[in-house]
Amino acid sequence: MSFRIMGTGFYVPDKVITNDDLSKMVDTSDEWIMQRVGVRERRVSVDMTASDMAAAAAEKALASSGLSADKLDMIIAASISSNDLCPTVAGYVQMKIGASCPSFDVNSACSGFIFALDTAVSFMERGCAENILVIGAERLSKIVDWTDRSTCVIFGDGAGAFVISKGDGYLSSKLYTAGGNDIIEIPNYAGESPFYNGIKLPPYIFMQGQETFKFAVNKIVSDIKEVTEKAGLSIDDIDYIVPHQANVRIIDYASKRLKVPKEKFYVNIHKYGNTSSASVPIAFSELAESGRLKRGDIVAMCAFGGGLSSAACIIKY
Repeated sequence: MSFRIMGTGFYVPDKVITNDDLSKMVDTSDEWIMQRVGVRERRVSVDMTASDMAAAAAEKALASSGLSADKLDMIIAASISSNDLCPTVAGYVQMKIGASCPSFDVNSACSGFIFALDTAVSFMERGCAENILVIGAERLSKIVDWTDRSTCVIFGDGAGAFVISKGDGYLSSKLYTAGGNDIIEIPNYAGESPFYNGIKLPPYIFMQGQETFKFAVNKIVSDIKEVTEKAGLSIDDIDYIVPHQANVRIIDYASKRLKVPKEKFYVNIHKYGNTSSASVPIAFSELAESGRLKRGDIVAMCAFGGGLSSAACIIKY
């Protein structure tokens, strides 16, 4: 037993921050950012939390699916930028959309949405749920150091969501973690305990760009090859690849190494930047809304990031 995607939806804030806007804040330029990352603009939340954006994406996914919130058996949300440690993003969404079901969050940074999707399959296989809402939602603008040009130019805010039901569309998957904070780290608030003598770092994204780049390229290639083989398919059978939108050069390298035409990769990083766990569901939802994605199409989704972690899956839409 696996699932079928019944509906998708995404939400991005109205406020657009262009590269020219950032050039007034830090030592950067549109040319510098486009050459190194491929981001032209990103969306930034002014007054919405990750759970607010998650609920907006969820409403769109429900409308697309034709299901009402009271038909949901579970809500799973992925986020590294929730407004509160508790309640969870999923818990807030449950309240906001009027659902009544178990709801919880998972955290595997940029790979989180596919981790959440794989978790949802496990509940379906146990017979615990028939309809599940899976969300990736991030307000990364609150954990970005806006004085650091190496990171602030990359990230954006937004949310994406799937409504999935029992079906036969989940063909294979792979999850991977190599724990450690030497390449990517996002410290939590250290608190004010008088007994704590450890290092207190500001709660911003710290990232070694070159090491992250190498990890990402290697994992996107090896993970897609592995899940394609596990599904009993060839690379040529894949209609679209929806990758995590971290850096357009990562996608370019992966396209060459996989010998897959760049046209098969859905890319929207130029509009939204890197939205971490929201990146894959936003891109997939936008592809579905474009009308290019047809029922029966074979789609590979893949992600990579902090943890270090990576994830990939093959679905039949």
